[in-house]
Amino acid sequence: MAANLQSVLDNTLPGLGYELVDFEMGEKGLLRIFIDKDGGVTIDDCVAVSNHLLRLFMVENIPHERLEVSSPGLDRLIKKPADFERFAGEMVKVKLRLPLPDRRRNLIGKLLGLVDDQVVIDVTGEVLKLPLASIDRVRIEPQF
Repeated sequence: MAANLQSVLDNTLPGLGYELVDFEMGEKGLLRIFIDKDGGVTIDDCVAVSNHLLRLFMVENIPHERLEVSSPGLDRLIKKPADFERFAGEMVKVKLRLPLPDRRRNLIGKLLGLVDDQVVIDVTGEVLKLPLASIDRVRIEPQF
């Protein structure tokens, strides 16, 4: 189901002018979809995408009880290889699956990019290369 849903979203959202950031299938049939676009996502964008997807899911027979469409927020998840290049220079929070030898599992630093399937970040002057497979998640760390 998730592979079919991924394919439907990947083929539909760009045509509507949106990027699929992520989706989650939650409890009790909740399907949550995170979208983005240049200039940010408004409530009207979420409503338009939700209405379009509700009709599409009926046609494609994609089961769900409830659908939520929202922006990824200021602490946007970074997942795709293109995201690592797009957001290079931003401060990010990295959560590792297993701790580093010095026992750190959560890191905050400047994203330098993705090189050979390794996320490169600068943590207070220390440049770390972290294999993608060792990372649980990477999120933008909003700066105020």
